[in-house]
Amino acid sequence: MQIVQFLQEMQLVFVASMFSPFSVSSAVLAVFDPKWGNLDLPVTVNLQFTRIQQEVPSKAVLEQEMVWMKEHLSTLGSPVVLCHNDLLCKNIIHNSKEGHVRFIDYEYSSYNYQAFDIGNHFNEFAGMAELDYGLYPSREMQMDWLEEYLQAYKLFTKKTEEVSQRELETLYVQVNKFALASHFFWGFWALIQAKYSSIDFDFLGYAVLRFNQYFKIKPTVMALQIPE
Repeated sequence: MQIVQFLQEMQLVFVASMFSPFSVSSAVLAVFDPKWGNLDLPVTVNLQFTRIQQEVPSKAVLEQEMVWMKEHLSTLGSPVVLCHNDLLCKNIIHNSKEGHVRFIDYEYSSYNYQAFDIGNHFNEFAGMAELDYGLYPSREMQMDWLEEYLQAYKLFTKKTEEVSQRELETLYVQVNKFALASHFFWGFWALIQAKYSSIDFDFLGYAVLRFNQYFKIKPTVMALQIPE
């Protein structure tokens, strides 16, 4: 639970920038530009563009989903806090001798919705090179994690009341809905990497997996309701 406590401590810090999971950059839109696929470009580039046309949802569909997410998720009441935004396992260092946890790689760190940071962390349980969403934490594990997180918040802010079931259920719903935005963000990120990165990795395949997971879990996640 040291990860939970350190994340909560970090999110109470003030920074003056804002990360938005709801923005589509020109670099993303360029991926769908037909000029990317033409006979004057290397065969590998044209093959990438063909795969995008065949395997990735259309630009129109992705833009429509982005608008929907912005309208829905921004009404959930998740507070804006300092977020790491990239809490995969390799960015978490556990010092067993000194008994503490530290985060590294703050490249994407900025203001963001609290629930995005947690939902993104839960998504990262699936891994990177070989995604396995069967590793996404169960409801029981999430509730234990989130209760520890809320208790840490009350400790750091010197609030004495116990964590209520309503607080816990509310955060659970927020986190799992913002996990959708996490899939979308990293799907877009992977599309950009597929076009511009020189790293030997199937970024396009990764993007397809993230978008597929988004559409797979969306009906179940959207059925969740914040308690009144």
